[in-house]
Amino acid sequence: MIRAAMAGVLVLLAACDQMAGGSETQRSVAAVPFPQADRPVAPIVSTRWSSEEARDRVNEAEDIMDRAGIRAGMTVADIGAGEGYYTVRLAKRVGDKGRVLAEDIMPEVIEALSRRITREKWDNVSLKLGAPEDPRLPENSFDRIMMVHMYHEIAEPYAFLWHLSPALKKDGELIVVDADRPTDQHGTPPRLLACELAAMGFRMEQVIPKPTAGGYLARFRRIAARPDPASIVPCAFQG
Repeated sequence: MIRAAMAGVLVLLAACDQMAGGSETQRSVAAVPFPQADRPVAPIVSTRWSSEEARDRVNEAEDIMDRAGIRAGMTVADIGAGEGYYTVRLAKRVGDKGRVLAEDIMPEVIEALSRRITREKWDNVSLKLGAPEDPRLPENSFDRIMMVHMYHEIAEPYAFLWHLSPALKKDGELIVVDADRPTDQHGTPPRLLACELAAMGFRMEQVIPKPTAGGYLARFRRIAARPDPASIVPCAFQG
């Protein structure tokens, strides 16, 4: 009887811990030194934002790549590549002398994309399995890092951006495409985005409305060194 009662107490305590800050224990060791985002993080609900045919009908990828300054010979990272809509179009744009690295945190997505890359013979594309707190990109390697319709799904934005920062070349740019709505509605308000990136030493250079891409395009440059993780103050969520 006593054992049964104690077991019941332990279950209740565990449930209370999950409801009141227990998520801290579920963070990876690599993420713990960094603050958590002071706003909701949207769940990953799909590997695609819209069909490729629908996106091509409004010239989405070509327009975004033009605005991002993607040119032949560049090296580009496609973060949260999903089914590869941007990956293959970036590969075509940068050509044989360029390179594209497609990153995602879901092994099954990387496996499916690998089959597509092999089937369609994109020899200038490589794949990388990242982590929620670290995209695991090589340092000083990319002219552009693309994050399209996925920023609001990054579970550890401060840790993720801190680890991502060294991957950009000196004159490289981080390009974010997202919807102008709250993060729990699968978007990121531009002011919140600018604040979180500024905390990592990035400056927003330009915001361009892009209704055909479901929101806006924001261009960032790195202007300061990465901060000490303990000094990072999360941007206040205003919902």
